[in-house]
Formats: sequence, structure tokens, C-alpha cells
Amino acid sequence: PLPPARGGLRGPKMASEQGSAGEGPKKYSWEEVAKHNNTQSLWIVVDGKVYDVTEFMEEHPGGEEVLLEQAGGDATEAFEDVGHSVDARDMQKKYLIGEVIGAKQKKPAAASPNKGSEESSSSSSMVMPIAIFVVLLAVVAYLFFSSS
Repeated sequence: PLPPARGGLRGPKMASEQGSAGEGPKKYSWEEVAKHNNTQSLWIVVDGKVYDVTEFMEEHPGGEEVLLEQAGGDATEAFEDVGHSVDARDMQKKYLIGEVIGAKQKKPAAASPNKGSEESSSSSSMVMPIAIFVVLLAVVAYLFFSSS
């Protein structure tokens, strides 16, 4: 292993550094993750997996501020809302350092029995606003035509 860099921090661990074959990924508590919330050491959690993105901050297309807003916490919703590309998701693996203890992880899309589930959940989230709009339109039409 490499000696710690100045300040006791190291760059992201490669998959081969995450423990021997029998150990599996390193486990972190939310308290440990929360300590890494600045430009010197920036960790985020996406789908229960911990990523050390300290060295990626300057390269991040959305700017380092986007990462700093999520630093030390669960960035799953923010990550998914942006709609990252396949390339971005592949790049993510480079910064993986472990998992959060007790975190629920999302199943990979390829393993999901309902391939269109993400699309259906986003379209179903639009049902309520559309329904409200239709009801309001009906009320306005009723009031308009009943007063004539």
C-alpha cells in the first residue's frame, strides 16, 4: 500500500485495493462518510456505494460546486435526476471505495425484470399534475359556459 499523502489522505482506491477476494468491498458508516465533505476529501454515496471523488472535482462537467453540495452524504437522487450518460456511469467505477453499512442498493438495470420501470415511474409522476390541470380546466369551462 502507498503511504498516506499530505494530510493523511489518499486518492481513490482501485477495485483491486478494496480488500481480498473473500472480504468484499470495504464498509463505511454514514458518520465516516459525513467527515469527507470538503475539497480536501470529498466522498459521496450513490445507491449505497461510497465514492471518493476528491480528484474528480476539477474534471466534473457540472463543476465542483455540484459535488460539494452532495459531499459527505447520499447523492443518489441528485445523480439520477441529472441523467448521467453510460460513460459517466462507467467512470464512476474508478472512484468506488466501498459501501455504506446497511444501505439499500439499487439493482443494476440489466438485472431488473421490468426494464422500463424508470421510464414508467417518471411518467407516473406526471399523472397528478396533468390530472389537476384537467380538473381545473373543466371547472373553468363549467363556470364560463354556465354563466352564459
